[in-house]
Amino acid sequence: MRELAGIVALLAGLWPAAADAGFRTPESLVRNVYAHYGDGAPELSKGLPRDAASARQFFDPSLRRAWSAPRVEPYDFLVQSPNWKLGPIAITVVRRQYDKTYVAANFDNRGRQVTLNFVLVNGAEGWLITDVESPHDSLRMFLEQFRK
Repeated sequence: MRELAGIVALLAGLWPAAADAGFRTPESLVRNVYAHYGDGAPELSKGLPRDAASARQFFDPSLRRAWSAPRVEPYDFLVQSPNWKLGPIAITVVRRQYDKTYVAANFDNRGRQVTLNFVLVNGAEGWLITDVESPHDSLRMFLEQFRK
């Protein structure tokens, strides 16, 4: 019985770390990205945070450091603008290909139509972003271009 209690305590200690990363569905991941771009509470309207905890929750290991690294960028890539007032967001799984799932996010930002394709992977941590593609650029290239 004591061994069982020890195993339960061990698993309970690991559970919060696993819960901090990833999402259960591709759509929920993209929906949670844009939850940070609303007109609601100030802590949820400053865009997706650039801290290590948010990087771990939303991005795969190969993109985490680039997301939270210091940089000077002219706009927020995830809304394609330095500021935002987003209209309704349509989220659609476009295709599933091998280990990646492509999810399109379409929305209006201050009268300008924006379409981004999220490239997501599903692993032990749940669904995570491995890249985001705009018609002209990708998040990886953007972050590399504007790093300090």
